Amino acid sequence: SGKYLLLRNNKMGLAEQIEKKIRESCDVSSIEVINESYLHHGHAGDDGSGESHFKLIIASDELASLPRVMAQRRVYGALSEEMRYIHALSIKILGVKEKN
Repeated sequence: SGKYLLLRNNKMGLAEQIEKKIRESCDVSSIEVINESYLHHGHAGDDGSGESHFKLIIASDELASLPRVMAQRRVYGALSEEMRYIHALSIKILGVKEKN
């Protein structure tokens, strides 16, 4: 399938790709990519890959300064290719001082 081709071509898991893409497109101090797929095993949207549900915690003054919807659009835009394979993505954006 396309997901496995995407992963095979990049030689890294989806979580690593998510972090890389966000760091390349936004000024990010820190990012946590939490794979929550195991919580949804057997539910709708579980494709059996173990990489379908993710939670992001991003520390970025740049993103935190934007209206919430605009900041989320930036993240989704950075992950446009990966979003074809992610069923659910939770995004929490904090300013750098909030994170520390």
